[in-house]
Amino acid sequence: MTVAYWCLLIAALLPYAWAALAKGSGQRYDNRDPRAWQSRQDNPRSNAAYAAHLNAFEAFAPFAAGVLGAQMAGVDTGIIAGLSVVFIVCRVLHGVFYLTRKAPLRSLAWAIGFGCVVALLVQAALAAA
Repeated sequence: MTVAYWCLLIAALLPYAWAALAKGSGQRYDNRDPRAWQSRQDNPRSNAAYAAHLNAFEAFAPFAAGVLGAQMAGVDTGIIAGLSVVFIVCRVLHGVFYLTRKAPLRSLAWAIGFGCVVALLVQAALAAA
């Protein structure tokens, strides 16, 4: 189960990595009003990193629920670990594809990552039945 817990940590920190990239890619960062600062950015890299930041936050809660639910239901730890690693790889690629403006690949990475979350939740439901 250790692998899945490390994946949870990575998934929890990933939004902050994308935020740091967004702030570092834009005009001089203004911490007094960060949301207004971001809305004024015209640097595509800053905007893409910010979008990846928001999407990483959206993806975290269902992933965490899937991992913890699967663990509590007694799903095999190898299945949980495998799905967790694939999820993390997809989430990192999702952000990279945002930054490199590869929308079809970004959507594919998102879909595979979401599929991992669904698989974790289905495995939990089946194990609990």
